[in-house]
Order: sequence, then C-alpha cells, then structure tokens
Amino acid sequence: MARVKAFKGLRPPVEIASSLASRPYDVMNSSEARIEAAGNEVSLLRVTKAEIDLNEGIDEHSKEVYDKVVENFNMFKNKGWLVKENEPKLYIYAQTMDGRTQYGIVGCTHIDDYFNNNIKKHELTRKDKEDDRMIHVNITNANVEPVFFAYPAHKEIDKIVSDVVTNEKPIYDFVAKEDGFGHKFWVINDQAKIKRIEEIFEKEIPSLYVADGHHRTAAAARVGQERKANNPNHTGNEEYNYFMAVIFPDNQLKIIDYNRVVKDLNDLSEDEFIAKLNKSFVVEKMGTEIFTPSKLHEFSMYMSGNWYKMTAKEGTYNDSDPIGVLDVTILSNLVLDQILDIKDLRTSKRIDFIGGIRGLGELKRRVDNGEMKAAFALYAVSMQQLIDIADSGNIMPPKTTWFEPKLRSGLVIHELE
Repeated sequence: MARVKAFKGLRPPVEIASSLASRPYDVMNSSEARIEAAGNEVSLLRVTKAEIDLNEGIDEHSKEVYDKVVENFNMFKNKGWLVKENEPKLYIYAQTMDGRTQYGIVGCTHIDDYFNNNIKKHELTRKDKEDDRMIHVNITNANVEPVFFAYPAHKEIDKIVSDVVTNEKPIYDFVAKEDGFGHKFWVINDQAKIKRIEEIFEKEIPSLYVADGHHRTAAAARVGQERKANNPNHTGNEEYNYFMAVIFPDNQLKIIDYNRVVKDLNDLSEDEFIAKLNKSFVVEKMGTEIFTPSKLHEFSMYMSGNWYKMTAKEGTYNDSDPIGVLDVTILSNLVLDQILDIKDLRTSKRIDFIGGIRGLGELKRRVDNGEMKAAFALYAVSMQQLIDIADSGNIMPPKTTWFEPKLRSGLVIHELE
C-alpha cells in the first residue's frame, strides 16, 4: 500500500500567495523566467530558477546559481514570505481549466514506496536531470516544488474532500495571469479527517502513479535514500524519508496530446516520404485547415502548407499490448525510426516535442517558418492506458503524456528537517 502523511508545511501569507506561486522550473527557460518574474520580488522563480537574479547567460548549474538559490530561499523565510505551520497538516489543491476542476490531496509520500514500486512510474529519467534536482533538494533542505501523482479514485476520500471544499473557505483563491487557470487551496485542520485520509491510503490504496515530475520524484527519493545511508542513528521517522506530492484521483485527470515536429525527411522528397507512409497508413490530404485526430490510431500530419489524415492500417499495431497499442509507439516505430531514421527520441537533435496545450497552430507555425519540415499530432493517451503500462512494469516512449494545468510551486513547501 502507499503511504501518505501530513507535514508542517511552509506557506506564504494570503496576501502574497498569488504573486509568490509560480509555474514549475521545467516548463520555461531562463529567459522566459526572467520575463515572468520581472518586477515581482516575491516570485518563487527566484528560488527555483535563481539564475534570473544573476547575469544573463550564466550556467544555471553553476555554484554561483546554487548559492543564490540558498540565499534567496533563506531570504524568503527571513522576510516572512514563507511561514511554517505549527502542526502537521494535509491540504487540498484544486485547479480549474476550461470549466473542469480537479481536486488533489497535498501530503508527503514515502521514499520506500518509490523504491519498492508502490509508487509506479511510466517514464525513464536522465541521471543529469536527477542530479540537478538532488542538488536543489539538498541545498534548500526542502521539496520546494511538489510532484504530481494519481491514485485510484476512492469514494470516502472524495467525500472528505467534498466536505472541506463545500463548508470551508479556501486559504488561497486566485486565477493565474499567465494562463488564466484557477487555483484554490484549503488547509485540512480537522485531525480526524487527516488521520482517516492517512489510514485510507495506507490500508486501501494499493499504488500511486507518477503523472508528472519523474525527475523530481527520483531526485527526492534518492536524497532520502542517501541521508538514510549516511545516518548511523536512522530510525525511519526522519522527515527526509518523505517527499511532497499532490495526489489526484485518476478519474478527475485528463492527459493532453504531446506532439512531434521533425527537421528533415531523411533525404526523401515529400512524394517519396508519403509513398513510404502509405505502406503502413491510409494517408488522406485534408487541405489547409487544421485537422485534429479524433480517435486512437488516427494521426494528423502537416507539411508544406497542407494537413494530412493518417490512419494506421490493421496489423501495424497490437491492441492487446499496453505499449503496442499506443499511438506514440506506432509513430515512433513506423515513421520516426523506420522512415526518418530517428532512433533515440531522448537525444536526437532532429526532433522536438510540443505539448498540446499550445494547440496545433503551434505545429503549423514551426513548419511554416522553416524551422521544421513536418509535424505530427497524436490522439491523447488515456489515464487507463497510463495505469495499465505502469502496472505492467513497462515504460512509455519519451514525451508521451502532457498534464495540464501544471501545479503551481510555492503554495506549500516541505522541509526535510
């Protein structure tokens, strides 16, 4: 079973919460972060991307940047921009996008559940990215940004959450100016409710699923593991055994498409490329209006001002295989690998990935401006597909899932001591 526990959160005062809360460190580059935090001294980006307070062009992994992280984090606490709870709490975090709201429990999960696979993964991670986040956790002695988990929906947890959000006023309630998404945040003060939520997770929820934040999850777990190994008096009750997550019921989450653009056609002409596509797909020219895939095994391609509908032919996929059924697998195997000779999606410089939140118009723009040669839009993966893959111990191809809204960082922080 998966453990979830209350913790003494470090939180901003109500009057600055909306200004302090920021998008995650990994959804923007340093230049974008500088613009987003401009004129806002309390933006948490000054902790999560502290290079914005130093000279432009500085290596974001340099000692100078890490020193600035510590300096700014301590300043936030010293100035009262982050204040610690007096006792352990659980929290409820609600996000609203396009009229749809999802309600997550904010609590701490256990590092052992990560290593024994009670916290299930569906993506591979890169050690260099893990190492960077490990440094950030170690120097701040905190999980400054939460990870995004899912759990099998549970009616009693739904009822507890409903009681809190219906009968109590949220501590924070704002619409983010960057994207227009709504964010509400409640503190669960009722100790009986906190204890019952902890009991349900420990006794009735078999697994948690990493939705977004595989590198942050791996880094947080590795920090705890290292501190455990280096502590001869380890008891298992230390705060470093836990890391912070926002955990949503699976039936409230929606995965957005994650699309691809390629720089070249591997020395093929467009006619030659389409001829090769016709071996595995039914390819139909759809014209100049944006075409969006509407079902599994249907793809959209944009090239030279035209949109195409590509339907995978029977026999080119395996619907009984949790990996083989995925459209990212079909596209990767039959197009990117076999035709375009793009073998490693994680390292190739000939391909880029665009979250569906940007719309298919972004695919068109990247091709029309000459940066890319062709674009491919995919039908989004379902939560059930993600769970099936994680349960089977398989790994999705890179850049398969895009969750939106992204969690705001800074509404609560978990300190490791």
